[in-house]
Amino acid sequence: MEAICNGSKGSSPVFYLVGIPSLPESLFLLVFVIFLLIYLLILVGNALILVAVVIEPSLHKPMYFFLISLSALDILFTTTTVPEMLSLFLRGDRCLSSPACFLQMCLFHSFSCSEAFILVVMAYDHCVSICRPLHYAVPMTPQTSAALAASAWLTTLLLPIPAVVQTSHMAFENTAHIYHCFCDHLAVVQASCSDTSPQTLMGFCIAMVVSFLPLLLVLLSYAHILASVLHISSREGRSKAFSTCSSHLLVVGTYYSSIAIAYVAYRADLPLDFHIMGNVVYALLTPVFNPLIYTLRNKDVKAPITKMACPQNLGNSRALDPSIQFSSVAQSCPLFATP
Repeated sequence: MEAICNGSKGSSPVFYLVGIPSLPESLFLLVFVIFLLIYLLILVGNALILVAVVIEPSLHKPMYFFLISLSALDILFTTTTVPEMLSLFLRGDRCLSSPACFLQMCLFHSFSCSEAFILVVMAYDHCVSICRPLHYAVPMTPQTSAALAASAWLTTLLLPIPAVVQTSHMAFENTAHIYHCFCDHLAVVQASCSDTSPQTLMGFCIAMVVSFLPLLLVLLSYAHILASVLHISSREGRSKAFSTCSSHLLVVGTYYSSIAIAYVAYRADLPLDFHIMGNVVYALLTPVFNPLIYTLRNKDVKAPITKMACPQNLGNSRALDPSIQFSSVAQSCPLFATP
């Protein structure tokens, strides 16, 4: 039975973001500074990867084309939510119009889904490069790479739309209280006066599809990679193959760890604050770690970023042999020096 609601399905409610309920206002500025620093790190880190791949001819390969797609997604993914959270904690801006809330919900979940499928495409790229190295250029043409990335983007951008449209038709109070820092689907559904069971079930089903189907495809790709690597006779060859996949594996692990944190926080019998923070961790963890992983572990990406960060050392390194040029620049640049 539906609860009595002052609003109606035809009205346009205002959504009031409660934020983190038990967080005292005296800590709002501290939380704002923390979120701002994380957001700036996400923007700068991913922007550096984008610029490095674009300006460095040696990185004009399918692997790095998918990497800049991932970096662009991380920027868009966080930009849909973090500025709103910053405004909430700094200025106390808690109210969102109905169109703004549903647009934020749609974009947040769309970009999240896109990231899962871009990771699948990257796993496929690694699979082809390791299992069929001599024929890699045949399937992975620029046209194929663009089609794979576009398919990952377009498919997942459309997936959340049914749930968002159905949620927008639910009944809400004239001022609906959202117990979250942004318009997450489940939080908005729980603020409705309508029966929330169908929407909760739909959201859960979509989440399972966009979480476990990509994970299954990634695992299948790496099972194929593992089978091929075990047939490599030389130890050096096996080590090089695993090294090629290490950054991607770390990113996949970070992405699904953040999903696990959000899921456990939601399903466990924990206070509401933990549910909210679990979702916030999910929104921030992967975008902040992705550029760190690829700049610290991938020398091909690290080298042009180091050159951009320390241009004064670039001229001194040009005369060096290419095999030692990167190490020379990195060692003279404390920001990117390898520990």
